[in-house]
Amino acid sequence: MKKWVGLLLVLGILGCSVEADNSFYIDPNLNAEFLGEVEWIKNFGGSGEETAQAVIPTTDGGFAILGYTNSTDGDLVGKSLAVNDYWLLKLDADGNLQWNKTYGGSKDDRGQSLAQTKDGGYILTGYAMSDDGDGSNNEGFHDNWILKLDASGSLEWEQSFGFSGHDHSYDIIETQDGGYFFIGFLDITAARADGFTEKGHYLTRHGVGEFWGTKLDAQGNMEWRRYFGGTNNDRAHAVVQADDGGFVLAGFSESDDFDISETKGSYDFWVVKITGLGELVWERSFGGSGIEISYDIAKTNDKAYVVTGNTFSDDTDVSNNKGESDFWLIKIDDNGNLLWEKTYGGTQFDAAQGVSASWDGGYFLAGNSKSLDIDATYNGGENDLWVVKTASNGDLLWQKSFGGSGLEYGFDVLENPDKSIIVVGESASTDFPELENKGMSDVIVIKIR
Repeated sequence: MKKWVGLLLVLGILGCSVEADNSFYIDPNLNAEFLGEVEWIKNFGGSGEETAQAVIPTTDGGFAILGYTNSTDGDLVGKSLAVNDYWLLKLDADGNLQWNKTYGGSKDDRGQSLAQTKDGGYILTGYAMSDDGDGSNNEGFHDNWILKLDASGSLEWEQSFGFSGHDHSYDIIETQDGGYFFIGFLDITAARADGFTEKGHYLTRHGVGEFWGTKLDAQGNMEWRRYFGGTNNDRAHAVVQADDGGFVLAGFSESDDFDISETKGSYDFWVVKITGLGELVWERSFGGSGIEISYDIAKTNDKAYVVTGNTFSDDTDVSNNKGESDFWLIKIDDNGNLLWEKTYGGTQFDAAQGVSASWDGGYFLAGNSKSLDIDATYNGGENDLWVVKTASNGDLLWQKSFGGSGLEYGFDVLENPDKSIIVVGESASTDFPELENKGMSDVIVIKIR
Protein backbone atom coordinates (compact mmCIF):
# COMPACT_ATOMS: atom_id res chain seq x y z
CA MET A 1 0.00 0.00 0.00
CA LYS A 2 1.69 3.18 1.27
CA LYS A 3 5.14 1.85 2.01
CA TRP A 4 6.69 0.27 -1.06
CA VAL A 5 8.06 3.19 -3.09
CA GLY A 6 9.84 4.81 -0.18
CA LEU A 7 11.01 1.45 1.13
CA LEU A 8 12.63 0.50 -2.16
CA LEU A 9 14.54 3.79 -2.17
CA VAL A 10 15.77 3.15 1.36
CA LEU A 11 16.87 -0.36 0.40
CA GLY A 12 19.08 1.03 -2.33
CA ILE A 13 20.82 3.30 0.14
CA LEU A 14 21.30 0.60 2.78
CA GLY A 15 22.72 -2.05 0.48
CA CYS A 16 19.61 -4.14 0.01
CA SER A 17 18.24 -4.85 -3.43
CA VAL A 18 15.18 -6.15 -5.19
CA GLU A 19 15.99 -8.83 -7.73
CA ALA A 20 14.38 -9.09 -11.16
CA ASP A 21 11.64 -11.40 -9.90
CA ASN A 22 10.79 -8.89 -7.13
CA SER A 23 11.90 -11.25 -4.37
CA PHE A 24 13.81 -9.52 -1.60
CA TYR A 25 17.52 -9.87 -0.95
CA ILE A 26 18.88 -8.74 2.40
CA ASP A 27 22.50 -7.85 2.99
CA PRO A 28 23.76 -10.68 5.24
CA ASN A 29 25.41 -8.05 7.43
CA LEU A 30 21.93 -6.96 8.44
CA ASN A 31 21.50 -9.96 10.71
CA ALA A 32 19.29 -8.30 13.30
CA GLU A 33 16.07 -9.99 14.32
CA PHE A 34 12.78 -8.64 15.59
CA LEU A 35 12.74 -8.79 19.39
CA GLY A 36 9.41 -7.11 20.14
CA GLU A 37 11.04 -4.54 22.43
CA VAL A 38 9.92 -0.91 22.46
CA GLU A 39 12.78 1.42 21.50
CA TRP A 40 10.85 4.69 21.77
CA ILE A 41 7.37 6.21 21.78
CA LYS A 42 6.73 9.79 20.65
CA ASN A 43 3.60 11.94 20.44
CA PHE A 44 2.97 15.14 18.50
CA GLY A 45 0.13 17.63 18.39
CA GLY A 46 -1.55 20.65 19.87
CA SER A 47 -4.51 21.28 22.13
CA GLY A 48 -7.01 20.01 19.54
CA GLU A 49 -7.33 16.74 17.65
CA GLU A 50 -4.61 15.05 15.61
CA THR A 51 -4.32 11.67 13.90
CA ALA A 52 -1.65 9.88 11.86
CA GLN A 53 -3.05 7.82 9.01
CA ALA A 54 0.11 6.72 7.14
CA VAL A 55 3.87 6.41 7.54
CA ILE A 56 6.63 5.86 4.97
CA PRO A 57 10.42 5.54 5.18
CA THR A 58 12.39 8.39 3.58
CA THR A 59 15.63 8.22 1.64
CA ASP A 60 17.61 9.86 4.47
CA GLY A 61 16.75 7.02 6.89
CA GLY A 62 13.95 8.90 8.63
CA PHE A 63 10.18 8.82 8.26
CA ALA A 64 7.32 10.90 6.90
CA ILE A 65 3.86 10.75 8.45
CA LEU A 66 0.58 12.05 7.05
CA GLY A 67 -2.63 12.68 8.93
CA TYR A 68 -4.73 15.69 9.81
CA THR A 69 -5.08 18.24 12.60
CA ASN A 70 -7.39 20.99 13.81
CA SER A 71 -4.92 22.48 16.33
CA THR A 72 -3.25 25.87 15.97
CA ASP A 73 -0.68 25.50 18.77
CA GLY A 74 1.78 23.04 20.25
CA ASP A 75 3.83 21.36 17.53
CA LEU A 76 1.83 23.00 14.75
CA VAL A 77 3.66 25.57 12.65
CA GLY A 78 1.95 28.42 10.79
CA LYS A 79 -1.64 27.23 11.26
CA SER A 80 -4.24 29.84 12.21
CA LEU A 81 -7.66 28.20 11.69
CA ALA A 82 -9.04 25.52 14.05
CA VAL A 83 -10.30 23.31 11.19
CA ASN A 84 -8.89 20.04 9.84
CA ASP A 85 -5.88 20.39 7.55
CA TYR A 86 -3.59 17.78 6.04
CA TRP A 87 -0.61 17.44 8.42
CA LEU A 88 2.78 16.18 7.21
CA LEU A 89 5.48 15.43 9.77
CA LYS A 90 9.12 14.68 8.89
CA LEU A 91 11.04 12.71 11.55
CA ASP A 92 14.65 11.59 11.70
CA ALA A 93 15.64 7.99 12.38
CA ASP A 94 15.30 8.52 16.15
CA GLY A 95 11.80 9.95 15.92
CA ASN A 96 12.81 13.57 16.40
CA LEU A 97 10.59 16.09 14.62
CA GLN A 98 12.63 17.82 11.88
CA TRP A 99 9.80 19.82 10.33
CA ASN A 100 6.04 19.74 9.92
CA LYS A 101 3.64 21.49 7.57
CA THR A 102 -0.11 21.78 7.15
CA TYR A 103 -2.06 22.09 3.90
CA GLY A 104 -5.66 23.15 3.49
CA GLY A 105 -8.16 25.95 3.59
CA SER A 106 -11.04 27.14 5.73
CA LYS A 107 -13.01 23.85 5.67
CA ASP A 108 -12.55 20.15 6.47
CA ASP A 109 -9.43 18.67 4.79
CA ARG A 110 -8.17 15.23 5.84
CA GLY A 111 -4.87 13.66 4.71
CA GLN A 112 -4.93 9.88 4.28
CA SER A 113 -1.92 8.51 2.38
CA LEU A 114 1.47 9.50 0.95
CA ALA A 115 4.44 8.21 -0.99
CA GLN A 116 7.95 9.54 -1.50
CA THR A 117 8.52 10.26 -5.17
CA LYS A 118 11.57 9.51 -7.31
CA ASP A 119 12.68 13.15 -7.13
CA GLY A 120 12.81 13.02 -3.32
CA GLY A 121 9.53 14.87 -2.85
CA TYR A 122 6.14 13.61 -1.75
CA ILE A 123 2.73 12.87 -3.23
CA LEU A 124 -0.22 13.18 -0.82
CA THR A 125 -3.87 12.23 -1.05
CA GLY A 126 -6.97 12.55 1.07
CA TYR A 127 -10.27 14.38 0.85
CA ALA A 128 -11.00 18.07 1.19
CA MET A 129 -13.87 20.53 1.30
CA SER A 130 -11.82 23.71 0.91
CA ASP A 131 -11.60 25.83 -2.23
CA ASP A 132 -9.37 28.45 -0.65
CA GLY A 133 -5.99 28.53 1.07
CA ASP A 134 -3.90 25.83 -0.60
CA GLY A 135 -6.93 24.45 -2.44
CA SER A 136 -7.94 25.93 -5.79
CA ASN A 137 -11.22 24.12 -6.46
CA ASN A 138 -14.04 22.15 -4.85
CA GLU A 139 -17.07 20.70 -6.60
CA GLY A 140 -19.11 20.16 -3.41
CA PHE A 141 -18.70 18.47 -0.04
CA HIS A 142 -15.46 16.42 -0.06
CA ASP A 143 -13.34 16.02 -3.20
CA ASN A 144 -10.26 13.88 -3.75
CA TRP A 145 -7.34 16.28 -3.17
CA ILE A 146 -3.85 15.46 -4.48
CA LEU A 147 -0.74 17.46 -3.51
CA LYS A 148 2.77 17.21 -4.95
CA LEU A 149 5.48 18.54 -2.65
CA ASP A 150 9.23 18.97 -2.94
CA ALA A 151 11.66 17.35 -0.49
CA SER A 152 11.21 20.17 2.04
CA GLY A 153 7.41 19.99 1.94
CA SER A 154 6.83 23.04 -0.26
CA LEU A 155 3.77 22.77 -2.51
CA GLU A 156 4.61 22.23 -6.20
CA TRP A 157 1.09 21.58 -7.49
CA GLU A 158 -2.33 20.45 -6.30
CA GLN A 159 -5.35 18.97 -8.04
CA SER A 160 -8.92 18.34 -6.90
CA PHE A 161 -11.12 15.62 -8.38
CA GLY A 162 -14.78 15.16 -7.55
CA PHE A 163 -18.41 15.99 -8.06
CA SER A 164 -21.15 17.56 -5.95
CA GLY A 165 -21.30 14.67 -3.44
CA HIS A 166 -18.84 13.16 -0.97
CA ASP A 167 -15.82 11.76 -2.85
CA HIS A 168 -13.04 10.36 -0.66
CA SER A 169 -9.50 9.25 -1.55
CA TYR A 170 -7.70 6.84 0.80
CA ASP A 171 -4.49 5.70 -0.90
CA ILE A 172 -1.97 6.79 -3.54
CA ILE A 173 1.11 5.27 -5.18
CA GLU A 174 3.75 6.43 -7.63
CA THR A 175 3.41 4.20 -10.67
CA GLN A 176 6.06 2.41 -12.71
CA ASP A 177 5.83 5.05 -15.45
CA GLY A 178 6.50 7.94 -13.05
CA GLY A 179 2.87 8.99 -12.74
CA TYR A 180 0.43 8.43 -9.89
CA PHE A 181 -2.61 6.30 -9.16
CA PHE A 182 -5.06 7.01 -6.34
CA ILE A 183 -8.18 5.22 -5.18
CA GLY A 184 -11.17 5.76 -2.97
CA PHE A 185 -14.89 6.28 -3.08
CA LEU A 186 -17.09 7.93 -5.69
CA ASP A 187 -20.55 9.20 -4.76
CA ILE A 188 -21.99 7.99 -8.04
CA THR A 189 -25.51 9.33 -7.42
CA ALA A 190 -24.21 12.89 -7.22
CA ALA A 191 -21.75 12.27 -10.05
CA ARG A 192 -24.52 11.13 -12.39
CA ALA A 193 -26.55 14.19 -11.47
CA ASP A 194 -23.51 16.23 -12.53
CA GLY A 195 -23.45 14.48 -15.91
CA PHE A 196 -20.70 11.90 -15.21
CA THR A 197 -21.15 8.92 -17.56
CA GLU A 198 -17.72 7.23 -17.67
CA LYS A 199 -17.52 3.57 -16.73
CA GLY A 200 -14.59 1.23 -16.24
CA HIS A 201 -16.35 -1.86 -17.60
CA TYR A 202 -19.46 -2.73 -19.59
CA LEU A 203 -22.10 -1.26 -17.26
CA THR A 204 -23.29 2.31 -17.12
CA ARG A 205 -25.54 2.56 -14.06
CA HIS A 206 -24.62 1.83 -10.50
CA GLY A 207 -25.93 2.79 -7.09
CA VAL A 208 -24.81 4.43 -3.86
CA GLY A 209 -21.01 4.36 -4.07
CA GLU A 210 -18.18 2.88 -6.07
CA PHE A 211 -14.55 1.86 -6.02
CA TRP A 212 -12.90 4.76 -7.86
CA GLY A 213 -9.40 4.71 -9.39
CA THR A 214 -7.71 7.65 -11.12
CA LYS A 215 -4.44 7.61 -13.09
CA LEU A 216 -2.41 10.83 -13.30
CA ASP A 217 0.74 11.69 -15.21
CA ALA A 218 3.81 13.08 -13.46
CA GLN A 219 2.42 16.64 -13.65
CA GLY A 220 -0.93 15.70 -12.11
CA ASN A 221 -2.94 15.66 -15.32
CA MET A 222 -5.66 13.01 -15.42
CA GLU A 223 -4.96 10.20 -17.91
CA TRP A 224 -7.99 8.04 -17.09
CA ARG A 225 -10.40 7.13 -14.29
CA ARG A 226 -12.61 4.10 -13.74
CA TYR A 227 -15.21 3.03 -11.23
CA PHE A 228 -16.41 -0.45 -10.19
CA GLY A 229 -19.16 -1.69 -7.92
CA GLY A 230 -22.85 -2.46 -7.57
CA THR A 231 -26.05 -0.83 -6.38
CA ASN A 232 -25.06 -0.42 -2.74
CA ASN A 233 -22.09 0.92 -0.78
CA ASP A 234 -18.65 -0.05 -2.17
CA ARG A 235 -15.39 1.65 -1.12
CA ALA A 236 -11.74 1.08 -2.04
CA HIS A 237 -9.31 1.72 0.81
CA ALA A 238 -5.91 0.58 -0.50
CA VAL A 239 -4.00 -0.20 -3.70
CA VAL A 240 -0.74 -1.77 -4.88
CA GLN A 241 0.69 -1.99 -8.37
CA ALA A 242 1.02 -5.54 -9.68
CA ASP A 243 4.23 -6.81 -11.28
CA ASP A 244 2.49 -6.78 -14.69
CA GLY A 245 1.72 -3.05 -14.42
CA GLY A 246 -1.89 -3.45 -13.36
CA PHE A 247 -3.39 -2.45 -10.04
CA VAL A 248 -4.97 -4.44 -7.21
CA LEU A 249 -7.55 -2.53 -5.15
CA ALA A 250 -8.90 -3.66 -1.78
CA GLY A 251 -11.86 -2.40 0.19
CA PHE A 252 -15.38 -3.56 0.94
CA SER A 253 -18.67 -4.08 -0.83
CA GLU A 254 -22.28 -4.19 0.31
CA SER A 255 -23.48 -5.02 -3.23
CA ASP A 256 -24.27 -8.32 -4.93
CA ASP A 257 -24.83 -7.23 -8.53
CA PHE A 258 -23.26 -5.46 -11.54
CA ASP A 259 -19.46 -5.90 -11.21
CA ILE A 260 -19.72 -7.97 -8.03
CA SER A 261 -20.19 -11.75 -8.01
CA GLU A 262 -20.27 -14.62 -5.51
CA THR A 263 -20.86 -12.47 -2.44
CA LYS A 264 -20.70 -14.03 1.02
CA GLY A 265 -22.61 -11.74 3.39
CA SER A 266 -23.87 -8.26 4.11
CA TYR A 267 -20.42 -6.66 3.71
CA ASP A 268 -17.44 -8.49 2.19
CA PHE A 269 -13.78 -7.81 1.60
CA TRP A 270 -13.83 -6.92 -2.11
CA VAL A 271 -10.60 -7.13 -4.12
CA VAL A 272 -10.39 -5.96 -7.73
CA LYS A 273 -7.54 -6.30 -10.23
CA ILE A 274 -7.43 -3.98 -13.23
CA THR A 275 -4.96 -3.54 -16.07
CA GLY A 276 -2.57 -0.63 -16.36
CA LEU A 277 -5.27 1.07 -18.45
CA GLY A 278 -8.11 0.46 -16.02
CA GLU A 279 -9.83 -2.57 -17.55
CA LEU A 280 -11.30 -5.09 -15.11
CA VAL A 281 -9.25 -8.33 -14.94
CA TRP A 282 -10.95 -10.06 -12.00
CA GLU A 283 -12.89 -9.33 -8.84
CA ARG A 284 -13.31 -11.45 -5.72
CA SER A 285 -15.47 -11.28 -2.59
CA PHE A 286 -14.23 -12.75 0.70
CA GLY A 287 -16.09 -13.11 3.99
CA GLY A 288 -18.87 -14.79 5.88
CA SER A 289 -22.52 -14.09 6.57
CA GLY A 290 -21.66 -11.10 8.77
CA ILE A 291 -19.73 -7.90 8.09
CA GLU A 292 -16.18 -7.75 6.73
CA ILE A 293 -14.35 -4.51 5.89
CA SER A 294 -10.79 -4.44 4.52
CA TYR A 295 -8.52 -1.45 5.01
CA ASP A 296 -5.11 -2.37 3.63
CA ILE A 297 -3.27 -4.53 1.10
CA ALA A 298 0.40 -5.41 0.72
CA LYS A 299 2.40 -7.31 -1.88
CA THR A 300 4.23 -10.39 -0.61
CA ASN A 301 7.67 -11.65 -1.59
CA ASP A 302 6.15 -14.60 -3.47
CA LYS A 303 4.10 -12.52 -5.94
CA ALA A 304 0.87 -12.72 -3.95
CA TYR A 305 -1.08 -10.28 -1.77
CA VAL A 306 -2.28 -10.02 1.82
CA VAL A 307 -5.40 -8.05 2.69
CA THR A 308 -6.44 -7.08 6.21
CA GLY A 309 -9.37 -5.54 8.06
CA ASN A 310 -11.95 -6.92 10.44
CA THR A 311 -14.63 -9.60 10.46
CA PHE A 312 -17.78 -10.29 12.45
CA SER A 313 -18.36 -13.69 10.80
CA ASP A 314 -17.62 -17.26 11.84
CA ASP A 315 -18.60 -19.09 8.65
CA THR A 316 -17.92 -19.40 4.90
CA ASP A 317 -14.40 -17.98 4.39
CA VAL A 318 -13.90 -17.17 8.09
CA SER A 319 -12.80 -20.27 9.97
CA ASN A 320 -12.48 -19.00 13.54
CA ASN A 321 -14.06 -15.96 15.17
CA LYS A 322 -12.65 -15.13 18.60
CA GLY A 323 -15.31 -12.62 19.60
CA GLU A 324 -17.34 -9.64 18.51
CA SER A 325 -14.95 -8.45 15.78
CA ASP A 326 -11.48 -9.79 14.96
CA PHE A 327 -8.47 -8.77 12.93
CA TRP A 328 -8.80 -10.74 9.69
CA LEU A 329 -5.85 -11.42 7.39
CA ILE A 330 -6.22 -13.20 4.06
CA LYS A 331 -3.61 -14.17 1.49
CA ILE A 332 -4.56 -14.40 -2.18
CA ASP A 333 -2.56 -15.20 -5.32
CA ASP A 334 -2.28 -12.98 -8.39
CA ASN A 335 -5.44 -14.56 -9.82
CA GLY A 336 -7.46 -13.70 -6.72
CA ASN A 337 -7.60 -17.24 -5.29
CA LEU A 338 -7.76 -17.49 -1.50
CA LEU A 339 -4.63 -19.24 -0.19
CA TRP A 340 -5.30 -18.95 3.56
CA GLU A 341 -7.00 -16.78 6.17
CA LYS A 342 -6.44 -16.12 9.88
CA THR A 343 -8.23 -14.21 12.63
CA TYR A 344 -6.63 -12.54 15.66
CA GLY A 345 -8.32 -11.05 18.69
CA GLY A 346 -10.31 -11.64 21.83
CA THR A 347 -13.95 -11.55 22.85
CA GLN A 348 -14.32 -7.77 22.34
CA PHE A 349 -14.00 -5.50 19.30
CA ASP A 350 -10.69 -5.76 17.41
CA ALA A 351 -10.03 -4.27 13.95
CA ALA A 352 -6.88 -4.17 11.80
CA GLN A 353 -6.12 -1.05 9.76
CA GLY A 354 -2.63 -1.62 8.31
CA VAL A 355 -0.46 -4.49 7.07
CA SER A 356 3.20 -4.70 6.07
CA ALA A 357 5.12 -7.67 4.66
CA SER A 358 8.13 -8.66 6.76
CA TRP A 359 11.61 -9.67 5.59
CA ASP A 360 11.13 -13.18 7.02
CA GLY A 361 8.02 -13.80 4.93
CA GLY A 362 5.60 -13.00 7.74
CA TYR A 363 3.44 -9.94 8.32
CA PHE A 364 2.93 -7.07 10.74
CA LEU A 365 -0.58 -5.79 11.46
CA ALA A 366 -1.62 -2.58 13.22
CA GLY A 367 -5.07 -1.68 14.47
CA ASN A 368 -7.06 -1.35 17.67
CA SER A 369 -8.34 -3.75 20.30
CA LYS A 370 -10.76 -3.71 23.21
CA SER A 371 -9.97 -7.30 24.20
CA LEU A 372 -8.10 -8.63 27.21
CA ASP A 373 -8.23 -12.36 26.48
CA ILE A 374 -7.42 -15.08 23.93
CA ASP A 375 -4.81 -13.42 21.65
CA ALA A 376 -4.69 -10.07 23.50
CA THR A 377 -2.89 -10.07 26.85
CA TYR A 378 -3.22 -6.41 27.92
CA ASN A 379 -5.72 -3.59 27.70
CA GLY A 380 -5.23 -0.16 29.24
CA GLY A 381 -8.89 0.77 28.89
CA GLU A 382 -11.28 1.40 26.01
CA ASN A 383 -9.45 0.93 22.68
CA ASP A 384 -5.73 0.17 22.71
CA LEU A 385 -3.40 0.37 19.75
CA TRP A 386 -2.64 -3.29 18.95
CA VAL A 387 0.29 -4.65 16.92
CA VAL A 388 0.54 -8.24 15.71
CA LYS A 389 3.43 -10.20 14.14
CA THR A 390 2.65 -13.37 12.16
CA ALA A 391 4.58 -16.15 10.47
CA SER A 392 4.47 -16.65 6.71
CA ASN A 393 1.45 -18.94 7.09
CA GLY A 394 -0.39 -16.38 9.26
CA ASP A 395 0.25 -18.06 12.61
CA LEU A 396 0.45 -15.56 15.47
CA LEU A 397 4.05 -15.09 16.69
CA TRP A 398 3.88 -11.91 18.81
CA GLN A 399 1.46 -9.19 19.86
CA LYS A 400 1.51 -6.08 22.01
CA SER A 401 -1.06 -3.48 23.11
CA PHE A 402 -0.36 0.18 23.83
CA GLY A 403 -2.71 2.60 25.55
CA GLY A 404 -4.15 4.33 28.54
CA SER A 405 -7.67 4.70 29.85
CA GLY A 406 -8.84 6.57 26.73
CA LEU A 407 -9.00 5.73 23.04
CA GLU A 408 -5.99 4.65 21.00
CA TYR A 409 -5.96 3.58 17.34
CA GLY A 410 -3.23 2.17 15.13
CA PHE A 411 -3.49 2.99 11.42
CA ASP A 412 -0.24 2.01 9.69
CA VAL A 413 2.91 -0.06 10.18
CA LEU A 414 6.16 -0.50 8.26
CA GLU A 415 9.25 -2.63 8.72
CA ASN A 416 12.69 -1.05 8.57
CA PRO A 417 15.76 -2.67 6.96
CA ASP A 418 17.12 -3.42 10.47
CA LYS A 419 13.90 -5.43 11.09
CA SER A 420 12.50 -2.95 13.59
CA ILE A 421 9.03 -1.54 12.90
CA ILE A 422 7.36 1.87 13.04
CA VAL A 423 3.68 2.07 14.02
CA VAL A 424 1.57 5.23 13.80
CA GLY A 425 -1.89 6.17 15.00
CA GLU A 426 -3.56 8.40 17.56
CA SER A 427 -3.93 8.59 21.33
CA ALA A 428 -6.55 10.39 23.42
CA SER A 429 -5.38 9.13 26.83
CA THR A 430 -4.02 11.45 29.49
CA ASP A 431 -2.36 8.48 31.22
CA PHE A 432 -0.58 6.79 28.31
CA PRO A 433 2.61 5.35 29.87
CA GLU A 434 5.70 7.53 29.36
CA LEU A 435 3.85 10.22 27.39
CA GLU A 436 2.45 13.64 28.27
CA ASN A 437 -0.80 14.22 26.40
CA LYS A 438 -0.81 17.46 24.40
CA GLY A 439 -4.48 17.81 23.57
CA MET A 440 -7.72 16.04 22.78
CA SER A 441 -5.88 13.46 20.66
CA ASP A 442 -2.25 13.27 19.55
CA VAL A 443 -0.32 11.65 16.77
CA ILE A 444 1.52 8.69 18.24
CA VAL A 445 4.64 7.05 16.76
CA ILE A 446 6.16 3.85 18.18
CA LYS A 447 9.43 2.15 17.22
CA ILE A 448 9.72 -1.52 18.18
CA ARG A 449 12.92 -3.47 17.55
